[in-house]
Amino acid sequence: MAFCSIFCPRIPVRFRPKPISPFLSKPLFPLSYRVYSSLQPTPSTRDELGSVSIGFLGMGIMGSPMAQNLLKAGCDVTVWNRTKSKCDPLVGLGAKYKSSPEEVTATCDLTLAMLADPESAIDVACGKNGAVSGISSGKGYVDVSTVDAASSILISKQIKDTGALFLEAPVSGSKKPAEDGQLIFLTAGDKLLYEKAAPFLDIMGKSRFYLGDVGNGAAMKLVVNMIMGSMMASFAEGILLSQKVGLDPNVLVEVVSQGAINAPMYSLKGPSMIKSVYPTAFPLKHQQKDMRLALGLAESVSQSTPIAAAANELYKVAKSYGLSDEDFSAVIEALKAARSQQS
Repeated sequence: MAFCSIFCPRIPVRFRPKPISPFLSKPLFPLSYRVYSSLQPTPSTRDELGSVSIGFLGMGIMGSPMAQNLLKAGCDVTVWNRTKSKCDPLVGLGAKYKSSPEEVTATCDLTLAMLADPESAIDVACGKNGAVSGISSGKGYVDVSTVDAASSILISKQIKDTGALFLEAPVSGSKKPAEDGQLIFLTAGDKLLYEKAAPFLDIMGKSRFYLGDVGNGAAMKLVVNMIMGSMMASFAEGILLSQKVGLDPNVLVEVVSQGAINAPMYSLKGPSMIKSVYPTAFPLKHQQKDMRLALGLAESVSQSTPIAAAANELYKVAKSYGLSDEDFSAVIEALKAARSQQS
Protein backbone atom coordinates (compact mmCIF):
# COMPACT_ATOMS: atom_id res chain seq x y z
CA MET A 1 0.00 0.00 0.00
CA ALA A 2 1.07 3.62 -0.39
CA PHE A 3 2.09 5.76 2.58
CA CYS A 4 -0.54 6.54 5.17
CA SER A 5 -0.93 9.98 6.66
CA ILE A 6 1.09 9.33 9.78
CA PHE A 7 3.18 12.45 10.00
CA CYS A 8 4.43 13.38 13.43
CA PRO A 9 3.97 17.06 14.33
CA ARG A 10 6.86 19.01 12.89
CA ILE A 11 9.35 20.02 15.51
CA PRO A 12 10.30 23.71 15.62
CA VAL A 13 13.41 24.67 13.70
CA ARG A 14 16.24 25.42 16.10
CA PHE A 15 18.35 27.35 13.68
CA ARG A 16 18.72 28.06 10.01
CA PRO A 17 22.27 29.11 9.16
CA LYS A 18 23.20 30.40 5.75
CA PRO A 19 24.66 27.92 3.27
CA ILE A 20 28.40 27.50 3.53
CA SER A 21 30.59 26.86 0.51
CA PRO A 22 34.32 26.48 -0.04
CA PHE A 23 33.88 29.27 -2.59
CA LEU A 24 32.32 32.69 -2.50
CA SER A 25 30.28 31.68 -5.53
CA LYS A 26 27.53 29.07 -5.95
CA PRO A 27 28.03 25.92 -3.79
CA LEU A 28 28.51 22.47 -5.23
CA PHE A 29 24.93 21.52 -4.27
CA PRO A 30 22.03 23.86 -3.44
CA LEU A 31 21.92 23.93 0.36
CA SER A 32 19.11 24.05 2.89
CA TYR A 33 19.49 23.33 6.59
CA ARG A 34 16.89 22.30 9.15
CA VAL A 35 17.42 20.35 12.35
CA TYR A 36 14.80 18.49 14.33
CA SER A 37 14.92 16.64 17.64
CA SER A 38 13.61 13.10 17.71
CA LEU A 39 10.24 12.12 19.13
CA GLN A 40 9.77 8.66 20.60
CA PRO A 41 6.49 6.98 19.63
CA THR A 42 3.67 7.13 22.16
CA PRO A 43 1.20 4.28 22.61
CA SER A 44 -1.34 6.18 20.48
CA THR A 45 1.04 6.31 17.53
CA ARG A 46 2.24 2.68 17.60
CA ASP A 47 -0.71 1.43 15.55
CA GLU A 48 -0.13 4.18 13.00
CA LEU A 49 3.56 3.29 12.73
CA GLY A 50 2.65 -0.35 12.27
CA SER A 51 0.31 0.49 9.39
CA VAL A 52 3.27 1.31 7.13
CA SER A 53 5.35 -1.66 6.04
CA ILE A 54 9.08 -1.01 6.43
CA GLY A 55 11.84 -2.82 4.55
CA PHE A 56 15.41 -2.87 5.82
CA LEU A 57 18.33 -3.95 3.64
CA GLY A 58 21.64 -4.74 5.37
CA MET A 59 21.89 -6.37 8.80
CA GLY A 60 25.43 -5.35 9.64
CA ILE A 61 26.90 -3.65 12.69
CA MET A 62 24.59 -0.64 12.17
CA GLY A 63 21.60 -1.99 10.27
CA SER A 64 20.74 -4.72 12.76
CA PRO A 65 20.28 -2.49 15.84
CA MET A 66 18.47 0.12 13.76
CA ALA A 67 15.99 -2.48 12.53
CA GLN A 68 15.61 -3.82 16.07
CA ASN A 69 14.59 -0.38 17.31
CA LEU A 70 11.91 -0.19 14.62
CA LEU A 71 10.59 -3.58 15.71
CA LYS A 72 10.56 -2.55 19.36
CA ALA A 73 8.52 0.52 18.44
CA GLY A 74 5.85 -1.69 16.88
CA CYS A 75 6.77 -1.23 13.22
CA ASP A 76 6.02 -3.86 10.57
CA VAL A 77 9.56 -4.69 9.39
CA THR A 78 10.81 -6.93 6.56
CA VAL A 79 14.56 -7.60 6.43
CA TRP A 80 17.14 -8.80 3.93
CA ASN A 81 20.88 -9.44 4.06
CA ARG A 82 23.30 -11.18 1.72
CA THR A 83 24.12 -13.58 4.54
CA LYS A 84 20.69 -14.81 5.60
CA SER A 85 21.80 -15.92 9.06
CA LYS A 86 22.30 -12.29 10.05
CA CYS A 87 18.55 -11.80 9.64
CA ASP A 88 17.67 -14.64 12.03
CA PRO A 89 17.83 -12.57 15.25
CA LEU A 90 15.48 -10.00 13.69
CA VAL A 91 13.08 -12.68 12.50
CA GLY A 92 13.12 -14.00 16.05
CA LEU A 93 11.94 -10.57 17.19
CA GLY A 94 9.06 -10.56 14.74
CA ALA A 95 10.53 -9.35 11.48
CA LYS A 96 9.60 -10.90 8.14
CA TYR A 97 12.29 -12.09 5.74
CA LYS A 98 12.58 -11.77 1.96
CA SER A 99 15.28 -13.35 -0.19
CA SER A 100 16.14 -10.29 -2.32
CA PRO A 101 16.03 -6.49 -2.22
CA GLU A 102 13.55 -6.67 -5.11
CA GLU A 103 11.11 -8.68 -3.00
CA VAL A 104 11.50 -6.27 -0.08
CA THR A 105 10.72 -3.15 -2.09
CA ALA A 106 7.88 -4.90 -3.89
CA THR A 107 6.13 -5.67 -0.63
CA CYS A 108 7.05 -2.64 1.53
CA ASP A 109 5.89 0.97 1.50
CA LEU A 110 9.20 2.36 2.72
CA THR A 111 12.60 0.67 2.38
CA LEU A 112 15.79 1.66 4.19
CA ALA A 113 19.25 0.47 3.15
CA MET A 114 22.38 0.40 5.30
CA LEU A 115 25.25 -0.95 3.18
CA ALA A 116 29.01 -0.97 3.70
CA ASP A 117 30.25 1.09 0.75
CA PRO A 118 29.20 2.78 -2.51
CA GLU A 119 29.68 -0.39 -4.55
CA SER A 120 27.39 -2.39 -2.28
CA ALA A 121 24.83 0.42 -2.11
CA ILE A 122 24.64 0.64 -5.90
CA ASP A 123 24.52 -3.12 -6.39
CA VAL A 124 21.74 -3.65 -3.83
CA ALA A 125 19.72 -0.80 -5.29
CA CYS A 126 20.38 -1.16 -9.01
CA GLY A 127 21.83 -4.63 -9.57
CA LYS A 128 20.18 -7.94 -10.42
CA ASN A 129 17.11 -8.50 -8.21
CA GLY A 130 17.86 -5.09 -6.74
CA ALA A 131 15.57 -2.63 -5.02
CA VAL A 132 14.84 -0.75 -8.24
CA SER A 133 13.31 -3.87 -9.78
CA GLY A 134 10.63 -4.11 -7.09
CA ILE A 135 9.90 -0.52 -6.15
CA SER A 136 7.11 1.47 -7.76
CA SER A 137 5.24 4.76 -7.69
CA GLY A 138 3.97 5.80 -4.27
CA LYS A 139 6.77 4.04 -2.42
CA GLY A 140 9.98 5.38 -0.92
CA TYR A 141 13.65 4.38 -0.68
CA VAL A 142 15.87 5.81 2.06
CA ASP A 143 19.58 5.07 1.75
CA VAL A 144 21.26 5.49 5.14
CA SER A 145 24.62 4.16 3.89
CA THR A 146 27.72 6.36 3.76
CA VAL A 147 28.53 6.86 0.08
CA ASP A 148 29.90 9.60 -2.14
CA ALA A 149 27.56 12.14 -3.71
CA ALA A 150 27.91 10.70 -7.22
CA SER A 151 26.79 7.24 -6.04
CA SER A 152 23.86 8.71 -4.14
CA ILE A 153 22.76 10.72 -7.19
CA LEU A 154 23.01 7.60 -9.37
CA ILE A 155 20.84 5.57 -6.99
CA SER A 156 18.39 8.46 -6.71
CA LYS A 157 17.93 8.65 -10.47
CA GLN A 158 17.31 4.91 -10.79
CA ILE A 159 14.76 4.97 -7.97
CA LYS A 160 12.97 8.08 -9.19
CA ASP A 161 12.73 6.74 -12.73
CA THR A 162 10.29 4.15 -11.33
CA GLY A 163 8.04 6.89 -9.93
CA ALA A 164 9.16 6.22 -6.35
CA LEU A 165 10.68 8.80 -4.00
CA PHE A 166 14.30 8.88 -2.80
CA LEU A 167 15.99 10.23 0.31
CA GLU A 168 19.64 9.91 1.26
CA ALA A 169 20.08 9.82 5.02
CA PRO A 170 23.59 8.81 6.10
CA VAL A 171 23.99 8.65 9.85
CA SER A 172 26.46 10.18 12.25
CA GLY A 173 27.07 7.68 15.03
CA SER A 174 28.43 4.18 15.48
CA LYS A 175 27.29 0.90 17.05
CA LYS A 176 26.30 2.17 20.53
CA PRO A 177 24.27 5.16 19.28
CA ALA A 178 22.58 2.83 16.81
CA GLU A 179 21.64 0.49 19.65
CA ASP A 180 20.42 3.37 21.82
CA GLY A 181 18.45 5.12 19.07
CA GLN A 182 20.77 8.13 19.27
CA LEU A 183 21.90 8.49 15.66
CA ILE A 184 21.96 11.76 13.73
CA PHE A 185 20.41 11.61 10.25
CA LEU A 186 21.87 13.84 7.52
CA THR A 187 19.09 13.78 4.94
CA ALA A 188 18.64 15.19 1.45
CA GLY A 189 16.30 14.51 -1.44
CA ASP A 190 12.53 14.35 -1.79
CA LYS A 191 11.00 16.56 0.92
CA LEU A 192 7.73 14.61 0.85
CA LEU A 193 9.57 11.38 1.61
CA TYR A 194 11.51 13.15 4.35
CA GLU A 195 8.25 14.11 6.02
CA LYS A 196 6.82 10.61 5.67
CA ALA A 197 9.99 8.90 6.89
CA ALA A 198 10.48 11.30 9.82
CA PRO A 199 8.58 9.24 12.45
CA PHE A 200 10.75 6.23 11.66
CA LEU A 201 13.99 8.22 11.65
CA ASP A 202 12.99 9.57 15.05
CA ILE A 203 12.74 6.03 16.43
CA MET A 204 16.33 5.34 15.38
CA GLY A 205 17.90 8.72 16.04
CA LYS A 206 18.05 11.74 18.31
CA SER A 207 18.02 14.37 15.58
CA ARG A 208 17.68 14.81 11.84
CA PHE A 209 18.86 17.47 9.44
CA TYR A 210 17.26 18.19 6.08
CA LEU A 211 19.97 19.51 3.75
CA GLY A 212 18.19 20.00 0.43
CA ASP A 213 19.21 18.30 -2.80
CA VAL A 214 20.58 14.76 -3.09
CA GLY A 215 24.35 14.87 -2.62
CA ASN A 216 24.32 17.26 0.31
CA GLY A 217 23.68 14.52 2.87
CA ALA A 218 26.51 12.41 1.47
CA ALA A 219 28.87 15.38 1.41
CA MET A 220 28.04 16.38 4.98
CA LYS A 221 28.64 12.85 6.25
CA LEU A 222 32.01 12.63 4.50
CA VAL A 223 33.11 15.96 5.97
CA VAL A 224 32.06 14.84 9.46
CA ASN A 225 33.89 11.51 9.16
CA MET A 226 36.95 13.19 7.69
CA ILE A 227 37.15 15.38 10.80
CA MET A 228 36.57 12.38 13.08
CA GLY A 229 39.29 10.32 11.40
CA SER A 230 41.78 13.15 11.67
CA MET A 231 40.91 13.70 15.33
CA MET A 232 41.45 10.04 16.13
CA ALA A 233 44.84 9.97 14.40
CA SER A 234 45.94 13.06 16.35
CA PHE A 235 44.63 11.57 19.61
CA ALA A 236 46.63 8.42 18.95
CA GLU A 237 49.77 10.52 18.45
CA GLY A 238 49.11 12.26 21.76
CA ILE A 239 48.74 8.97 23.66
CA LEU A 240 52.03 7.64 22.31
CA LEU A 241 53.87 10.92 22.90
CA SER A 242 52.66 11.07 26.50
CA GLN A 243 53.99 7.55 27.06
CA LYS A 244 57.29 8.38 25.37
CA VAL A 245 57.98 11.32 27.70
CA GLY A 246 57.03 9.39 30.82
CA LEU A 247 53.50 10.66 31.40
CA ASP A 248 50.56 8.46 32.37
CA PRO A 249 48.37 8.25 29.24
CA ASN A 250 45.33 7.53 31.44
CA VAL A 251 45.80 10.94 33.03
CA LEU A 252 46.09 12.45 29.55
CA VAL A 253 42.71 10.98 28.65
CA GLU A 254 41.21 12.45 31.82
CA VAL A 255 42.73 15.88 31.18
CA VAL A 256 41.51 15.94 27.58
CA SER A 257 38.05 14.78 28.66
CA GLN A 258 37.70 17.75 31.01
CA GLY A 259 39.00 20.41 28.64
CA ALA A 260 37.77 22.45 25.72
CA ILE A 261 38.90 19.83 23.19
CA ASN A 262 36.81 17.08 24.79
CA ALA A 263 34.92 14.72 22.50
CA PRO A 264 33.03 11.64 23.73
CA MET A 265 35.18 9.28 21.68
CA TYR A 266 38.31 10.26 23.63
CA SER A 267 37.05 9.05 27.01
CA LEU A 268 35.23 6.14 25.37
CA LYS A 269 38.13 4.79 23.33
CA GLY A 270 41.20 6.15 25.10
CA PRO A 271 41.41 3.54 27.91
CA SER A 272 41.14 0.62 25.51
CA MET A 273 43.67 2.18 23.13
CA ILE A 274 46.15 2.37 26.00
CA LYS A 275 45.60 -1.37 26.56
CA SER A 276 45.94 -2.07 22.81
CA VAL A 277 42.38 -3.40 22.67
CA TYR A 278 40.05 -2.23 19.92
CA PRO A 279 36.45 -3.49 20.30
CA THR A 280 34.77 -2.69 17.02
CA ALA A 281 32.14 0.03 17.03
CA PHE A 282 33.19 1.55 13.69
CA PRO A 283 35.48 -0.67 11.60
CA LEU A 284 38.78 0.83 10.56
CA LYS A 285 38.21 -0.19 6.93
CA HIS A 286 35.07 1.95 6.86
CA GLN A 287 36.87 4.93 8.37
CA GLN A 288 39.57 4.67 5.71
CA LYS A 289 36.92 4.35 3.00
CA ASP A 290 35.28 7.54 4.25
CA MET A 291 38.62 9.35 4.36
CA ARG A 292 39.25 8.30 0.76
CA LEU A 293 35.82 9.50 -0.35
CA ALA A 294 36.21 12.79 1.55
CA LEU A 295 39.57 13.42 -0.10
CA GLY A 296 37.94 12.75 -3.47
CA LEU A 297 35.22 15.27 -2.62
CA ALA A 298 37.87 17.82 -1.66
CA GLU A 299 39.74 17.20 -4.91
CA SER A 300 36.56 17.75 -6.91
CA VAL A 301 36.27 21.31 -5.59
CA SER A 302 40.04 22.01 -5.39
CA GLN A 303 40.01 22.22 -1.59
CA SER A 304 43.32 21.46 0.12
CA THR A 305 43.06 18.88 2.94
CA PRO A 306 46.64 18.03 3.96
CA ILE A 307 45.79 16.95 7.51
CA ALA A 308 43.13 14.52 6.36
CA ALA A 309 45.44 13.23 3.63
CA ALA A 310 48.15 12.46 6.18
CA ALA A 311 45.64 10.74 8.48
CA ASN A 312 44.35 8.66 5.57
CA GLU A 313 47.84 7.29 5.00
CA LEU A 314 47.92 6.08 8.61
CA TYR A 315 44.62 4.25 8.18
CA LYS A 316 45.96 2.64 5.02
CA VAL A 317 49.03 1.43 6.90
CA ALA A 318 46.82 0.05 9.68
CA LYS A 319 44.78 -1.84 7.07
CA SER A 320 47.97 -3.33 5.66
CA TYR A 321 48.67 -4.75 9.13
CA GLY A 322 45.41 -6.70 9.05
CA LEU A 323 43.44 -4.29 11.25
CA SER A 324 40.59 -3.60 8.80
CA ASP A 325 37.90 -5.17 10.98
CA GLU A 326 39.16 -3.71 14.25
CA ASP A 327 37.76 -0.43 15.54
CA PHE A 328 39.14 2.64 13.80
CA SER A 329 40.97 3.54 17.01
CA ALA A 330 43.42 0.77 16.03
CA VAL A 331 45.04 3.39 13.80
CA ILE A 332 47.36 3.88 16.78
CA GLU A 333 49.06 0.63 15.77
CA ALA A 334 50.28 2.27 12.56
CA LEU A 335 52.02 4.91 14.67
CA LYS A 336 53.50 2.26 16.96
CA ALA A 337 54.95 0.50 13.92
CA ALA A 338 56.45 3.73 12.64
CA ARG A 339 58.00 4.36 16.06
CA SER A 340 59.57 0.87 16.20
CA GLN A 341 61.01 1.29 12.71
CA GLN A 342 62.72 4.52 13.78
CA SER A 343 64.20 2.91 16.93
